[in-house]
Amino acid sequence: MKPVGAPRRTSPGALTELGSRFTPMAEHPVQDDIDLLDGRWYARHPYEQWAWMRVHAPVYWDAKNEVWGITRYHDVLAIEKDPATFSSRRSPRPHGDPLPMMISMDDPKHTSRRKLVNRGFTPRRVRDHEPTIRRLCRQIINHVCERGQCDFVWDIAAPLPLLLIADMLGFPPESYDDLLTWSDDMIRGTTVGDEVAIRKAHEAGMAFREFQLGVIADRRSKPPGDDLVSVLCYAEIDGERLDDESIIQESLLILIGGDETTRHVITGGMVALLEHPDQKEFLVEHPEALETGVEELLRWVTPIKNMSRTVARDVEVRGQQLREGDQLILLYPSANRDAEVFEDPDRFDVTRKPNPHLAFGFGPHFCLGASLARLELKVMFEELLRRLPDLHLADGAELPYRASNFISGAEAMPVEFTPVAPMSTAP
Repeated sequence: MKPVGAPRRTSPGALTELGSRFTPMAEHPVQDDIDLLDGRWYARHPYEQWAWMRVHAPVYWDAKNEVWGITRYHDVLAIEKDPATFSSRRSPRPHGDPLPMMISMDDPKHTSRRKLVNRGFTPRRVRDHEPTIRRLCRQIINHVCERGQCDFVWDIAAPLPLLLIADMLGFPPESYDDLLTWSDDMIRGTTVGDEVAIRKAHEAGMAFREFQLGVIADRRSKPPGDDLVSVLCYAEIDGERLDDESIIQESLLILIGGDETTRHVITGGMVALLEHPDQKEFLVEHPEALETGVEELLRWVTPIKNMSRTVARDVEVRGQQLREGDQLILLYPSANRDAEVFEDPDRFDVTRKPNPHLAFGFGPHFCLGASLARLELKVMFEELLRRLPDLHLADGAELPYRASNFISGAEAMPVEFTPVAPMSTAP
């Protein structure tokens, strides 16, 4: 839909005040090198383009893809707080179809579904996972520590979140390699124009669906258990249980949300520390500062590049008229570099406080697994910095980045370190 520049009455909502506080922009500034749905654009780390957008076109109209890009922190925050105006009902991806999962729902359905899944992410249950997380981290490092080199992405970053979230879902260990492949292929397909990636994503989705139907049948044949699939199988909403397709979609959301995002923060966080050796050395010497440091890793990496919303009623945002049915994406990496909120936002500072980043989103759809992700990151970096303190990029190493318009990060990262002996995995 082509945006209309003529002013109209602004509907009530969180954006009404925002729209009135800034100088209206009658035209739609554009740059040829901005493509909001091209995964290759995100793989090139478009921080300069985001900076330009925040200044010149904070509500950016991408005519090619017919989508608005929201770049400023306070705008993203206000939209997240106003689901009545900016709906999640269609899909987390722009121009998508509604999906039977909570990320594609508004209240009251969203809250009802979220309460079911939340049983696996209560503060007590997250705390209870720490011994398991530490054991897994030590096992992962033990597997490579005597070699003196490894691929950081696949040998260290990828296994931890996959092993943990697959165990929480109750998936059998023999399925873990397939789950990692399916998750990876499905995210690779979140870009436009790559027919091979899109086909593989479809095949991965079908394979996961077939696998999950078997898991669901197994859970329904047994008494209720503690794993998340069992919880979903036996949970009731208004006296009715979830159908198989809803359980498949919620399990997929938990798997990808728990696997892909944390993996990329582990990788991207280590890249940031290697590029800022003073910050890395500080955390080596002050491991107690990691809780604060993890927040800066999250802000700096922001693995989810955007999330989609559908405009539910005509509304004005920073002088731009958005129409009912328009698609927009919330550009979290841009919001997390907004100088209105973050002092010297392009400086990597593991002691940064406060750090109100939006890496986990905000509002009703705030990431359900945020506390678990924070714990995984804290424990993994504690173990890495203690056991492999001189880890560094291998000579001549290049980091290829995934061409995804949704979740992106390095796909390979050759590193070297001084070999060390394995240690006990007991916490």
